[in-house]
Amino acid sequence: MKHQTVDTQKKHPVDVAVGKAIRQRRWAMKMTQQRLAEQVGVKFQQMQKYETGMNRVSASRLWDIAVALKAPVSFFFEGAGSEAEIPILERDTIDVIGLIGRLRPDQRDSIKRVATVMLGVS
Repeated sequence: MKHQTVDTQKKHPVDVAVGKAIRQRRWAMKMTQQRLAEQVGVKFQQMQKYETGMNRVSASRLWDIAVALKAPVSFFFEGAGSEAEIPILERDTIDVIGLIGRLRPDQRDSIKRVATVMLGVS
């Protein structure tokens, strides 16, 4: 990845990617921004800025966030070095994934077959 200069008016793509990963993990954990902010020791508004990439997360703060979200620090950088945008999953998608993960394998296969028919894919 080539080095990019940081324009103070623009969000750095890595900061945006890390913020999206924080939000995605927080949603998966069914945690509010307020609760995460309290666990990490920052104000709610600061957590919003981290999640949007408006403010850069320091290494020590990211460590605290990783502990609170029960994820390795590396989780927040997955895909951040690529030119492609990290895909962010919508809250409904995360909820469905969580529910499907609780099903037996045969039930998951049934859901997969239904979704395949509904979408007309093979």
